Amino acid sequence: MKKRQTRFIIGFLLLNLVIGTFTTIVYADDTSFTTDFDVQAKAAIAIDSDSGKIFYEKNATEALPIASMTKLLTMYLVLEAIHQKELNWDDKVTINDHLYELSQDMELSNVPFEKNGTYTVKDLFNATEVVSANAAAVALAEKVAGSEKDFVDRMRAKVKEWQLDDAYLISTSGINNEDAKGQIYPGSQPKDENKMSAKSMAIVARHLIHDYPEFLDYSKKSSDIFAKGTTNEIPMSNWNMMLPGMPYEKAGVDGLKTGTTLLAGACFVGTIKQDNLRLITVVMNADNWEQDSGVRFKETANLMDYVYNNWQQETLIHKGDVIPDFPVVSVNKGKELTVPIKINQDLTFWTEKNMPTKHLTYTINMDTHSNNNQPTVYAPIQKNTEVGNVTVQLTEDTLGYLDTPKQVQKAPVIVTSSVEKANPFVLLGRKIKHLVQSF
Repeated sequence: MKKRQTRFIIGFLLLNLVIGTFTTIVYADDTSFTTDFDVQAKAAIAIDSDSGKIFYEKNATEALPIASMTKLLTMYLVLEAIHQKELNWDDKVTINDHLYELSQDMELSNVPFEKNGTYTVKDLFNATEVVSANAAAVALAEKVAGSEKDFVDRMRAKVKEWQLDDAYLISTSGINNEDAKGQIYPGSQPKDENKMSAKSMAIVARHLIHDYPEFLDYSKKSSDIFAKGTTNEIPMSNWNMMLPGMPYEKAGVDGLKTGTTLLAGACFVGTIKQDNLRLITVVMNADNWEQDSGVRFKETANLMDYVYNNWQQETLIHKGDVIPDFPVVSVNKGKELTVPIKINQDLTFWTEKNMPTKHLTYTINMDTHSNNNQPTVYAPIQKNTEVGNVTVQLTEDTLGYLDTPKQVQKAPVIVTSSVEKANPFVLLGRKIKHLVQSF
């Protein structure tokens, strides 16, 4: 028995290299599809936070300056350190001369520190998110890693782990080297600034709210008090103008982070939850931002509305459907030579309004090999036995997901009737017939 099983596995592996998959394509009458929607920005992207489905992208893979959107990665690593018990929310951070000098620069986003003052990690984290306080972000980085340089190294390691190859990181706050008060990353140039693509920025944001959902408790605050309960209380108002009570308030928005420099322009990573769908959006270098301070929020709102109004989940494959061109498969050594198969699970796809949905590519992956270049099962076999799976691609969707350019779903395939094994005389007759036909 063991030898038979070994021979079968070897045979399957060898044959599977040649005939393990079988593909068929179903074409719609008209498969042309375009959308006229456009975000007025240098780059943009919108994704489903849960699945990573891309709903819109524009120039989403070009590395561009990210300014204070950098702080999402900084805060991710701070939360990671807290969860790994390297750091506590109540830990005290003493303000050194460089941090004090940086915090006094009101040309940058900051809360002014007291000279030689001490603040909790929680206070600094809150200031980093709510008012994008640059000195607070650097203070957290130095507390976690010992120096800003070493924290940047952690940032670089993290984006490498996430395979964000377009990221260029030299600071923990997102300010450029010209504003860093002399504390710059070794080897970086005087005018250097952090860069990342819109797609990579969306991936950072997705990791943040998936791995540490408590972050939204900070990002949803329209305002707060820095160092509350101390003699250095400072009112803070969030730079995210889409939060409740803000000029561009939008229901469901609860984050995430703005970013602005001369090189980056006006940028914004947003997130919104409506109808059980959480979106993450990225808008980078919004058009005419120097004339219109709210343009990044207007474009973000337009992008969010576009997705909610034009994308929906649709069941295109139903349990019991037959695979086109493969209604049956061969049966090896069976009383019957073929047996019907069917898909045993509904498959739901993201579809855009007016998108053709009948242009599908089916790929059958059988669990067994074939003697006749066709999918084959072995007798005896019982009704409803799972014999493989089928992957179905909605070919018209060219956006795909963050981790794959295709929208593909997978479902099990089962036989719909039982097939007994043929008796030895029938099998012998078939072999003789095959030999005769081969001459």
